[in-house]
Amino acid sequence: MTHPPYHIRHYSLPDGLQLPKLDTTAAGHYLVYWWKDIPLGHVRIAPGETLSSEQYTQKLAESLSPALEAYAPDAAALPPWQAWLSSGNTPPLLHGMAQVLDPLLPHTLPATVPVSVVICTRNRPALLQNCLELLRNQRCQPQEILVVDNASSDKATEAVVNQYPEVRYTYEARGGLDIARNTGIRLASCPLVAFLDDDVVAHPLWVYRVWQSFEDPQVAALTGLVLAAELQTEAQQIFEWHWSFNRGYRNKLYDQQYFKQTLAIGPPVWEIGAGANMAFRKSVFEQVGYFNELLDVGAAGCNGDSEMWFRILAGGFSIRYNPLAVVHHTHRRELSGLKKQIYYYMRGFATAALLQQQQQRQAGYRKHLLLVLPKFYVKLIRQG
Repeated sequence: MTHPPYHIRHYSLPDGLQLPKLDTTAAGHYLVYWWKDIPLGHVRIAPGETLSSEQYTQKLAESLSPALEAYAPDAAALPPWQAWLSSGNTPPLLHGMAQVLDPLLPHTLPATVPVSVVICTRNRPALLQNCLELLRNQRCQPQEILVVDNASSDKATEAVVNQYPEVRYTYEARGGLDIARNTGIRLASCPLVAFLDDDVVAHPLWVYRVWQSFEDPQVAALTGLVLAAELQTEAQQIFEWHWSFNRGYRNKLYDQQYFKQTLAIGPPVWEIGAGANMAFRKSVFEQVGYFNELLDVGAAGCNGDSEMWFRILAGGFSIRYNPLAVVHHTHRRELSGLKKQIYYYMRGFATAALLQQQQQRQAGYRKHLLLVLPKFYVKLIRQG
């Protein structure tokens, strides 16, 4: 069985409002829609799929609806945009979108903001260099960039960092992602600590959007939108369709109401976001503790990020998911790498769930592990 690639195309509206000319005979298409620097949604068109203009418009409307409804201050502020979209009445459609979305765009940007960006990396100098190079394109710069070299086997990582005098380098001899994260937190000098994976590319406004999110005093932690950078291989497509880091295009607040309402089933903190794009007030670690170093190394596997989000919520704090803080992530290209990744994900998931159950006896993680998770895997197996 062959797995045709998917081509990712980004459209800044009004581009993409009408059905683009796409060749689907040998490839699929993943279309991402933006209003200037604001991501609004995406449409997936499978290889061999043929859409009429009406079918495409319907898919586009379904994709844009959640973000537009979330950003409109009230129902009266949202014009009849779906009717305009269906009729092809572009001028009032764009005017209505501008009224809703333009207030979200920054009119002035500070040159720098008090954010420490931490990149934990191991034996991936080429990816790190690309990440650092594109961090230079930030329209608003962080006050500090730290690279934590997590027990790399040679000096290649240090050599990359030496090309960037504005970046601090430290070597952490103990292997383990959460160990490296904690090293970065302790060394960070800014009140906000943001984490990037070495295999992501940050949108030029990423640092600004991270900083802006913490202007809300309720927010102790942040996750952002993670878009796929490529979908060329079977492994990348499987990951994006079934395990995606993309948590949608609506701003969400995970607070005490969310925690209490979901405690009986075990709060699904893994839905909050991805560790590839997250940030924290440095002070929150003094309140709830640092990353659990039993996770993300050795017998556990991973899930140090979601276990941290559980402790933050349990401690009475709130977490913001802000889709305006965007990065692009390169998924693993080979099936062997994907299988290993998912194995460790799920081993870490189970370990983190048991740790969370210990912290909150009334949480329903045992039921989740014994009933919900097996049903989920049976479904995946049946789907092939």
